[in-house]
Amino acid sequence: MSSFWVFPGQGAQQAGMLHALPDDPLVRECLRQASEVLDEDVLELDSPQALQATREVQLCLLIAGVACARVLMARGSAPDYVAGLSIGAYPAAVIAGALSFADALRLVALRGELMQRAYPQGYGMTALTGLDQGVVERLVAQVHGPHSPVYLANINADNQFVIAGSDQAMADVATLAKGEGAAMAKRLAVSVPSHCELLNEPAQALAQAFAQVTLQAPTLKYLSGSTARPLFTADKLREDLAYNMCRLIDWRSTVQTAYERGARLQIELPPGAVLTGLARRVFGNGLEQGSAVAFQGARLDTLSALSREEGCRHP
Repeated sequence: MSSFWVFPGQGAQQAGMLHALPDDPLVRECLRQASEVLDEDVLELDSPQALQATREVQLCLLIAGVACARVLMARGSAPDYVAGLSIGAYPAAVIAGALSFADALRLVALRGELMQRAYPQGYGMTALTGLDQGVVERLVAQVHGPHSPVYLANINADNQFVIAGSDQAMADVATLAKGEGAAMAKRLAVSVPSHCELLNEPAQALAQAFAQVTLQAPTLKYLSGSTARPLFTADKLREDLAYNMCRLIDWRSTVQTAYERGARLQIELPPGAVLTGLARRVFGNGLEQGSAVAFQGARLDTLSALSREEGCRHP
């Protein structure tokens, strides 16, 4: 088997996303378990109003990813590699057998609360496309300062990056980027400045909570979205999950690593298809180079057939 399952990060959320999950006993069980662990009805987390809060967004992404991955696995599909962008690392760790779903729910709820509490307003993230990394880094350095914090946060593709920081600093970088010929500068639906040193303190608080949780060595190959390297031990994975909120995400290299290690089918778990679009630069869309598909909008039998076909071609 040479398939790569990926889990999206904050910004991919959609109103009603939990209600739109497949009508399947495994999905219902995930929703039931999540409601029991959190002591609340998780089907109330995906309303447009609820999704204004970081905690609710991150919990929805965790639940959707785990539920749909379990549905695929029950149909005979199994990934060789898993990875998640930012919060997506948590469902990836659950599916890799390293972190229990119950512990992931409690940790993600805390993660979202810590991040939101640190920056309740005035900060966020902005996507830039159409520029080289060197240009983006130069523009960020031009604006960044004690009263205008802004950082390179995500390397998503050769010409797609995300910056994080204060509203004004991001707006200033966006203006400069357009002057340099950027194709797009778009504020994301993320209300905190993730993947930069502004979140060092919340990450340290989360690490303290992680110290009380038991993790296992992953039974699948888990790729860190920060280092783009496989992690094999519980301690390494614990650190990766606790601190990924304040570390640069190198998703471009993560996808490339999976491909170089033999993955030829990428399946993106819900919601959305942003990671599928990014992967097609690497995986292409043909039999020789590989395929990248999104769970959302695809038929379950089609995804299962693709997984079986890939397993036969690359045993």
